[in-house]
Amino acid sequence: MSSATSGLRASTTPGDPVDELPPPGTDATAFVSPRRSLWGTGVALRISLPAPWPDHVGVIAEVLSSIPHDTTAGTGVARTPVAFGALPYDRAAAASLIVPSVLHGRSAEGERWTTTVARSTASALPTALVSTPEPGHAARAPSEVTVRSVTDPDEWSNAVSSAVARIAATELTKVVLAREIEVTADRPFDAATILRRLHAASPAAFAYSVDGFVGATPELLVSRLGDVVRAQPMAGTLPRTGDPDADARRAGELLGSHKNRVEHQITIDMVHDTLLSWCSYLDAEPQPSIVAAGPVQHLATMVEGRLSSPEPSVLELVAALHPTPAVGGWPRAEAIALQAELEGATRGRYAGPVGWVDASGNGSFGVGIRGMQLDGTTARLFAGVGVVAESDPLAELEETRAKAQAVLSALTRI
Repeated sequence: MSSATSGLRASTTPGDPVDELPPPGTDATAFVSPRRSLWGTGVALRISLPAPWPDHVGVIAEVLSSIPHDTTAGTGVARTPVAFGALPYDRAAAASLIVPSVLHGRSAEGERWTTTVARSTASALPTALVSTPEPGHAARAPSEVTVRSVTDPDEWSNAVSSAVARIAATELTKVVLAREIEVTADRPFDAATILRRLHAASPAAFAYSVDGFVGATPELLVSRLGDVVRAQPMAGTLPRTGDPDADARRAGELLGSHKNRVEHQITIDMVHDTLLSWCSYLDAEPQPSIVAAGPVQHLATMVEGRLSSPEPSVLELVAALHPTPAVGGWPRAEAIALQAELEGATRGRYAGPVGWVDASGNGSFGVGIRGMQLDGTTARLFAGVGVVAESDPLAELEETRAKAQAVLSALTRI
């Protein structure tokens, strides 16, 4: 027993199997991967991080560890209180994370458990805002959907041309530019329904739903389980056709593309060098592999190592890594400044870290791409590309269309 008062009840007895995804119509929070599925209902605590959020991530472990809990059912990863976060792309912004009232978990070995945070415990924590769980509701699919590009495609292509010119004239190596798309419907979008569609389409991805930010990202920003740290940066993309032979040829083109390999290596070097300072051992795959992600395929490299003691929280690693060159550019400061100048939109949570952390600092965060921010009958999404010296504006525009396709298909099903 970690405290004289048991405010959290954890059960690992099998009982009735719980679906690894929240039911349609459920106001739920989720982060689902092949290794571990976590989803919860209600909001027991909302933990606020003042601006700039990377400077205050230490408060999360402090709050989570202060919740009294019963450890007789096991003390493994994510058995204690878990906070889910979809953090802003902008490091200068404030952020918040959610501790669900009821958390359902499934491990890679098939073990399932349920953890419940007592209301009395929630009200006793002064640093958290307490909310009442929302009841489930019947989800009705929209019958009419409208899609529009917020930025005119020609204007966006001109921004890419400007970025290429800037790269040629300065020490900037890469900048990531994203295009905003807005979808409106005649009925509110249901987050749990869209989450299920995205997970079914990309079961190997990290499916997430946090505060109306819903998606399925192929890219692992960083995970920390005990002293093991992993990241799988992705940069370099080509569309898929659906024909196995054609896609195999395109995979060969991607591996042999000088432009894409340079773009990819920039990200690998940054992630490796950043994590190395935390590690006693760290290694990266010698050659990138191809990861299929719906309508596109990416170059990806797994980076894995052992953390030195004392191990940092996964959120400390998140704060050190974000944004990687895969979503920002390089050098970081110059690329972000050019983004702000050319994109003409506020990214919100797009390309920010999304995932979970437990009281011991274990957790997993993906890069918040291939997703959308839901607000009633409106959905806002972005599709981005890495612009380098060899970039062709029309080819980059087509890449944004391919990346947006999977997200739009989950939204526009009527």
